Amino acid sequence: MKKTEQATSAHAPSIRELVDDVKAAALLGTSVNTLANWRATKRYPLPYVKVGRLVRYRMSDIEAFIASNTVSDL
Repeated sequence: MKKTEQATSAHAPSIRELVDDVKAAALLGTSVNTLANWRATKRYPLPYVKVGRLVRYRMSDIEAFIASNTVSDL
């Protein structure tokens, strides 16, 4: 296997799990504008990927964000 094939196959799972801000907002029950506000103010630590002007979120980061913000009664 060539290095480029290895690199492509190594990154393929993370690329497939990327979702746009519309899908991320729907999963979090918020609006796209709210996500943009969170990114600009760094109010909530939700990691994102930026390629040019495109903003994408990893599903694993969204799931981790939900888990870290889950409040349970004692």
